Amino acid sequence: MKALVTGATSGIGKKIAEKLSERGWKLILTGRNEEVLTEMKNRLGNTEIIAADLSERKDVYRVYEFCKERDIDMLVNNAGFGIFGKFEETDLDSELKMIDVNITAVHMLMKLFLRDFRKRDRGIILNVASVAGFMHGPLMSGYYASKNYVVRLSMAVHEELRREKSNVSITVFCPGPVETQFNSRAGVNFSAKPITADYAAEYAIRKAFAGNLLAIPGFTAKLCAFGQRFAPYKLLSSVAYHVQHAKKSSDGNKRC
Repeated sequence: MKALVTGATSGIGKKIAEKLSERGWKLILTGRNEEVLTEMKNRLGNTEIIAADLSERKDVYRVYEFCKERDIDMLVNNAGFGIFGKFEETDLDSELKMIDVNITAVHMLMKLFLRDFRKRDRGIILNVASVAGFMHGPLMSGYYASKNYVVRLSMAVHEELRREKSNVSITVFCPGPVETQFNSRAGVNFSAKPITADYAAEYAIRKAFAGNLLAIPGFTAKLCAFGQRFAPYKLLSSVAYHVQHAKKSSDGNKRC
């Protein structure tokens, strides 16, 4: 069995790669940091690497072409980053890169690999989103919106596959705060206690292997995801604003 993991050089993506390797999976890892990718290749074994910047469409296609003849069984769409700050004040170029990574690259890889999986009538797609994908987030508006896209796209395509009785499965992983480099790189502090990246990765893999559509670890994250539908949007906006405002921003972005 072989998996492609994007954003594999840190955080959840790195832990997912390690846990798949422990289960005997062969890996193709991609990220921007070739030095870290090389270290992982040497440490894990049965691993190929391809350095790429998924904010560039040509690099997305290059990753797919690299994998095309390698009989991929699982796609882990993990690469992504967030930007903190008021919408009119955040850097537009950085936001467009975020959209390219969080939305465009996820959309492209999901479509390209899904076509291959459908022909074989097997395959697993694990899209790493966030509990933010069920909400709107003042002061991180673009990031929340991008994760909404991933959640809704995953749910829609899952229904298409279900109606076709396809053996291809889609899981969308929606954690709350996770102990990764998100807070240190973005200069933010989570107001809620985060789960570990190790726990997040194990949970996501188990749910993906079980064929579950939604993977939401922890009671608080589940409450945020499902409880928001019963609350007025103005109240949700106010709560979300105060949660985000409690964070302190330095450079305002994080990359995987």
